[in-house]
Amino acid sequence: MELIPSSQNIRQLLASDTPLIDVRAPIEFHQGSMPAAYNFPLMNDDERAAVGTCYKKYGSEKALALGHQLVNGDVRADRLAAWMEACKHFSNGYICCARGGMRSHIVQQWLKEAGIDYPLITGGYKALRQATIDAMNELTQRPIVLIGGCTGSGKTTLVGELADGIDLEGLAHHRGSSFGRTLQPQFSQATFENHLTVSMLKKASQCTRWVLEDEGRAIGINSLPESLRNQMEDADIVVVEDPFELRIERLKEEYFDRMTHDFLNAYGEEKGWIEYSEYLHHGLHAIRKRLGSQRAIELTNLLDNALNVQKISGNTEVHFDWLRPLLHEYYDPMYRYQLSKKQERIVFSGTYDAVLQWLQR
Repeated sequence: MELIPSSQNIRQLLASDTPLIDVRAPIEFHQGSMPAAYNFPLMNDDERAAVGTCYKKYGSEKALALGHQLVNGDVRADRLAAWMEACKHFSNGYICCARGGMRSHIVQQWLKEAGIDYPLITGGYKALRQATIDAMNELTQRPIVLIGGCTGSGKTTLVGELADGIDLEGLAHHRGSSFGRTLQPQFSQATFENHLTVSMLKKASQCTRWVLEDEGRAIGINSLPESLRNQMEDADIVVVEDPFELRIERLKEEYFDRMTHDFLNAYGEEKGWIEYSEYLHHGLHAIRKRLGSQRAIELTNLLDNALNVQKISGNTEVHFDWLRPLLHEYYDPMYRYQLSKKQERIVFSGTYDAVLQWLQR
């Protein structure tokens, strides 16, 4: 039993988070996968590499024989047990390999011999990937409104309040600045694009436009798809203009309170403090050339003092000593310069609440 892909049924499958039992090797899965895919490989990376080498030297017949030799006995039994458990857990799913070829058919046949009739996707990941590329190119033709504003304006939160908002930074696991990393690793480029497309597909039937944060070409290591980037370059912009003190309070909560909690929760007290400290130092170090060497040293000393005070007292407001000048001298001038080149595209500006109301109208 196979799902023969068409544009419509693949989009429905992806938008509904239909589970995919992806039997490719882990390295392939890491290079690109779908949001609802789970990796239960037929062969691990070393086995796949050995079979690939054999195929190049001796052809498909000997490569297939080697594959059966490597995935045999207890290894085969363990993997079959994992597939069977996955099939029970994901009763409405599909098997997927690279192109819907030999690997998915082998897994499907072994499952059938074990009494489980489970469908696979013709064309495999390649067909799914092409479908997401086509969908992205189509969906980005809708009107786009960008939310701009200086650091701490709550742009990402505002996007999340809108039915037609797409949280690019959330999907990228990165906040887009030198301090932007989160504790979640970023996806590969293809996986990021797949997640972004599926996020848009889920909302496509309920909205006629997209509201996005005004981003650069890349968010951390992930680049925005070209079709989306091209549309964003001509999009209308609304600008959040909140008081400096409100912005800095948002930054305190996001970058100091929450990140302290996340690092300590992930690594424990001792290692968590080390990781948290390195995270802040790395962010400041990344922009040292633009700050100038002397100013970078001064702000780093203020950061070190703030970390010492925070560790003793729990007070995170002490970070304002270096954050205020960083905003005044670097981030705010940089963003205002960037925004000055887009003045003709600004259609509204106001406080967070005013922008939210304008967008909801």
